[in-house]
Amino acid sequence: MGEEDVITDGRKARGQRRRAEIIDATLTIVRRDGAAGVTHRTVAKEAGIPTSLSTYYFATLDDLLVAALTSVAENYTARIRGIIDGRDDKLRGLAELIAESAGPGRDRALAERELSTMAARRPALRPVARRWRENVAELGGHCTDDPEAIASLVATSDGLCTAVLLDDMPADVEHIEAVLRRAIGIA
Repeated sequence: MGEEDVITDGRKARGQRRRAEIIDATLTIVRRDGAAGVTHRTVAKEAGIPTSLSTYYFATLDDLLVAALTSVAENYTARIRGIIDGRDDKLRGLAELIAESAGPGRDRALAERELSTMAARRPALRPVARRWRENVAELGGHCTDDPEAIASLVATSDGLCTAVLLDDMPADVEHIEAVLRRAIGIA
């Protein structure tokens, strides 16, 4: 590896760090002010950088919002993948993940929910916004081969996530699990 490669790798690493900082600033704004509060100017201010740097990394607001939603979606994908690959009781694992939205995972869940809802009006966000539903459907496929039961599980999971965020109080994992089991038709 030559000196030029080291310099290029260093620049690339700095660019990736800067990009991550901008995404984190975007998520902070979504959590605090809602998705409507996200502009290149507000993100740059939150990140402590010039606005031109925000637009350098993310040319459009949709690019920035897609990156922020992707960050959240990747986290949920990894969590659900862990449930699928590492748990015998997959519905219990999903219930625990949904319940986290009422506690330590509330800010992230709220940001994901708001950005996902925004996808109804912003087509660029739709592919990423669908990941939660696709991941829950995959998990459901490990519990049943009935497509209607899987669709019911996906819809129920969406509704439970929204309810947990709206209730703004500790979530009952046992209740969530029971509702998921009923949705998928497992006693």
